[in-house]
Formats: sequence, C-alpha cells, structure tokens
Amino acid sequence: MISTLDADRDSVAAAEAAGVQVRELSALAELDQVYRLYDAIWRPDPKNPPVTTELLRALTKAGNYVGGAFDGDELIGACVGFFEAPATVAMHSHVAGVSGAARGRNVGFALKLHQRAWALRRGVTAISWTFDPLIRRNAYFNVVKLGARPAEYLPNFYGQMEDGINNGDDSDRLLVRWQLDTPEVGEAAAGRPSPVVVSSLPGATVALGRVEDGRPVLGSGSDEGPLLVAVPADAEGLRSTDPGVAKDWRLAVREVLGGLLADGAQVTGFDRAGWYVVERTV
Repeated sequence: MISTLDADRDSVAAAEAAGVQVRELSALAELDQVYRLYDAIWRPDPKNPPVTTELLRALTKAGNYVGGAFDGDELIGACVGFFEAPATVAMHSHVAGVSGAARGRNVGFALKLHQRAWALRRGVTAISWTFDPLIRRNAYFNVVKLGARPAEYLPNFYGQMEDGINNGDDSDRLLVRWQLDTPEVGEAAAGRPSPVVVSSLPGATVALGRVEDGRPVLGSGSDEGPLLVAVPADAEGLRSTDPGVAKDWRLAVREVLGGLLADGAQVTGFDRAGWYVVERTV
C-alpha cells in the first residue's frame, strides 16, 4: 500500500532534483501563463489550441488538476487533468508540456509525481493519458520512468493535427494507465525504474524492425517469447525531412503494435534504443 506521505516525499525530491517548484494553479493569471506556454510549445492552429484560459478556469473551479513547474518566476512546464468515470478513483491527464529550453532537466517527471501525489490525497488510484507511440523519448518516459502501461491503441484519435509538432500527421495514440498505488509505480516514483534491454531478453523476436535506410520492415515474429516492435529514431524530424517515411512508420506501427494490442497482447517494457517489448497473454 502506497502512502500519501511517500508520494509527497517522492514529489518533493523530484522537484528539487529538477531545480523547480511545482504547485497547483488556479489564479487566472497563472492559467493564462499555462495557455501561453502551451502555445509556444505546440505552435497550434489558432482555431484549435490545446487549452484555453477559459477552459482551464472552468476545470479548476470544478476541482480538477492544473499543475505548474516554475524556475524562479518563470513557468517552464504544466500539466492538466480532469476526473474520469468512475470519478472517485480515476483521472485523465489531458495534456502536459515542458519548455524546450528546460528539456533534459526531468521537469516532466517532477510534474507527473506532483500530479500523482495530488491524486492519491484525493483517493484517486489511476491516471490515464495518451501519447504518440512513435515518439521514442515519450515511450521511454511513460513506460519505464513512470511505470505506466499501454492499454489501447487509438488510430488517428484526434484527427489530423496542424501544429508545429505533429505537422499534419495522423494522431495515432497509445492510451496508458498509470496505476498509482502499485509497488512497481512506487519504485519508479522513488527513482528506481525497471528498464529493459532487448539483447538480454531470451527468445525475443522482431515483429517490426528497421532497415539501414531507416524505414520500417516487418519481422517474422514468433508464437512464443516476447515480441519487439521498433519505432524510428526521430519521428518528429521525419515529418519535415521525409514525410513519406514518416507515414510508412505510422502505418506500420498501427498495423503491428495496434494489431497486437487489439488481440490482447500487453506492452511490458520499452528499450531506450527504440523497441516496445510486447508479450501475448495466455
């Protein structure tokens, strides 16, 4: 059983390590800072921003979560979530982002641990969110560093996203579930995650691999042992430099990883070198 005191301790330690102060936000001026930070990160279509100040105001008034990470007086990261059914025990974390200038400082980790502690104090034991399965650093962060587990593959979930990051690509997403009170998540929150290295996995076979020119290639797979599903080294860069290859990766991961999850398989890990580890359930 994970105590709220442990969660608070881990949250404070993560913030100190990142050199930030993380706190819940509700004042109108702070919420406007969140809107402007997200606008700078995503550079969205003005008609379709990730959030608006007015929406954030309504969410916080209804008791939902908006947290911000500050470096001095500057907001450099923010996370927004709301309760989902059943609202007494579950939340959906809608959007989180960190300024590009702060990347590499583990600010996102500090934000998520603050959200975890906030949720556990309110009796919430699970948080879900979505992320692009092609983005290697996000897969590692979610699956390994936080200990969340993919639950569902969602093809083109938001429709085409015309912003500075997605660049008109289909918005396939993995829905992950972060079970806040498990020992595995508790270990990850304390800075003791369980990374996986595919070279040390006995019997692992490639279901989707990479060829030398960076394109995806279907593997043979196997009926036994873990399956490995590759992602590109830089999906965001490919959208600008080689949209055709970016599209190939989108469709290949949708077919292979999406198909495996639809058949009941589970993602059990992610290698930092760019491989999902997938295991079929008996």
